[in-house]
Amino acid sequence: MAQKVLVEIVDDLDGGEATQTVPFALDGVQYEIDLSDENARALRDTFERYVDAGLRTGGRKLRVAAGQSTVARSGRATTSADRERNQQVRAWAAENGYAIAERGRIPKEIYEAFDNGEPAASQPVEPEPVEAPAKPVRKRAPRKKKAGV
Repeated sequence: MAQKVLVEIVDDLDGGEATQTVPFALDGVQYEIDLSDENARALRDTFERYVDAGLRTGGRKLRVAAGQSTVARSGRATTSADRERNQQVRAWAAENGYAIAERGRIPKEIYEAFDNGEPAASQPVEPEPVEAPAKPVRKRAPRKKKAGV
């Protein structure tokens, strides 16, 4: 049986059809509101006087197409398929003589060996030690004595 699911965004102010999600912040609290183009324009017009008089302290200006949410998506979400694959790679690596931690990032070389179906490694792959760079020695200027003391 086929199904068709229709998602309709409703304007949070008047209950009509919303075309966009507008983020804003006030007193350190961030909000999102679903609005029609008309209500979004009214909100922006209301804030315009305060935005023009205020000091910008950070953030980026977001421009989105109508009907799109402005919720930022950084990077790619980890799916259950990704987690299952990582478990398979870790199990395979342990069985094939690779040194691999139970948690953390899996080295690219292990993924490549797994994907290529390479047989047991003759030498376990050890993570290369990383040496911290030596800190430069800074000489302090001698303190000047205060006059009259």
